[in-house]
Amino acid sequence: MYQYDNYDQTLVNERVAQFRGQTERFLKGELSEDQFRPLRLMNGLYIQKHAPMLRIAIPYGLLSSRQLRMLAHIARKYDKGYGHFTTRQNIQFNWPKLEDVPDVLGDLATVEMHAIQTSGNCIRNVTSDHLAGVSDDELEDPRPYCEIIRQWSTLHPEFSFLPRKFKIAVNGALKDRAATQVHDIGLQLVKSDRGEIGFEVLVGGGLGRTPIIGVTIRPFLEEKHLLSYLEAILRVYNRFGRRDNKFKARIKILVKELGKEKFTEMVEAEWASMKDDLLLDGNEIERVKAFFQPPSYQMLADDPLLAEKMAQDSQFAAWFRHNTFAHKVAGYRVVFLSLKTPGTPPGDLSASQMDMVADLADRYGFGEIRVTHTQNLVLADVRQADLYELWQSLKALELATPNIGTATDVICCPGLDFCSLANATSIPIANGIQQIFDNLDYLYDLGDIRINISGCMNGCGHHTVGHIGILGVDKKGEEWYQITLGGSSAKDASLGERLGPSIAKDQVSHAVEAIFQTYRELRLEDEAFLETVRRIGMQPFQERVYGDN
Repeated sequence: MYQYDNYDQTLVNERVAQFRGQTERFLKGELSEDQFRPLRLMNGLYIQKHAPMLRIAIPYGLLSSRQLRMLAHIARKYDKGYGHFTTRQNIQFNWPKLEDVPDVLGDLATVEMHAIQTSGNCIRNVTSDHLAGVSDDELEDPRPYCEIIRQWSTLHPEFSFLPRKFKIAVNGALKDRAATQVHDIGLQLVKSDRGEIGFEVLVGGGLGRTPIIGVTIRPFLEEKHLLSYLEAILRVYNRFGRRDNKFKARIKILVKELGKEKFTEMVEAEWASMKDDLLLDGNEIERVKAFFQPPSYQMLADDPLLAEKMAQDSQFAAWFRHNTFAHKVAGYRVVFLSLKTPGTPPGDLSASQMDMVADLADRYGFGEIRVTHTQNLVLADVRQADLYELWQSLKALELATPNIGTATDVICCPGLDFCSLANATSIPIANGIQQIFDNLDYLYDLGDIRINISGCMNGCGHHTVGHIGILGVDKKGEEWYQITLGGSSAKDASLGERLGPSIAKDQVSHAVEAIFQTYRELRLEDEAFLETVRRIGMQPFQERVYGDN
């Protein structure tokens, strides 16, 4: 993974000192709330329902064991003993005291971490595929390009106060595991007819109250022009994006209002005027790539005892089938740590669990941990011979629930339990859905189902691209929920269609179970849930959920 040089470390240290002074001045009354607000937001600090919430950047979802131990320390010392991993591969702490936040940032700086640009109208944390570098369907590892973008965008003077927040995702695999089509800018690594690596550039995607699928404005961009083309897009957006209405300020609205052709024309004109001034040197690309070289894999064959272990232990076999995935190197396996134990808030991890996961990463995974968009963790490089022992350790930590990619692997925002913007709770809804499945055979029979829950229209739970999306709404002070079906953030990205009228809180689990039953009755052989929804449409599900109402 990338290692800070003197410039990186100096920048982060100076930012900590700067924010410490700003916080002290605010607490003394020398800065007003309006003056302090943009300063705290640019350092990842929100004022939430109960206490400040601090969002910490995890660039492209990559953590070292040392960094995870620091997060455990922060959870213990400054919070209530846990952290919450988000859909943008970051971590949030919900209970720090305002006066302690500079100390938190100071501790983070000692392990090459920060909270810079995790909020505010700026370029946010760059995200990527959590299987980068280990998947067999990868054209090239996208993480070096993510790091190059991170360095270019951090405290960029021209883009510190954009019309609205701005999110970039980079994917290098044939399967889109980075949701590039629902980002402000999505970059898909592609190969030209001459065999050159470059990028398909998508713009104008986004979720929230106006969900839109992004459009391709350049099918192939040479890698040397990566930063100049991004800069051209940002300049057009910064100049013409709306600032009079925050609900219409995202680049997706600008692209929609101008149209793909006009927007592309404006970007190309801006790019032509400056593209040779910001060329990405091949030596710089290779320098950054050197930080992402594969670890020292052993020459291994597949574990001959693996099948025997699965035959002897059905629980281990279930975990292996659902929580481990193929690795491009023989003798290794990718392991998912499920943060979706029934009855716990999705994405939460305690300080003691963080410490133990860091130890397991050192023992079994070259000291590296990854955060997924689905609020789980990954040890990407586990020897097959170590899987059984690792599973036993994860089971003891309650991180081995065999449910990755299933209906209980729910994506969920903090909702009304923590967020001051939320209209309804999310965590209890997720827990209620998980309680449907006391029979794992029933769960596994349903196959791949992605359920996403958001507590408000901001859509932090990405409900609009869930196979089943659930959105909390307020009705005269009561919590109700809208359900959508048919969304996807994968290669075949689509927005969910609203099923019908909103449903009372105590009826959501029953409605979801009715949707499952309808799918089981009407699916074709080996047909996945999303395929069934797209084939038969809404009506059969509506009839089952709403009946004669």
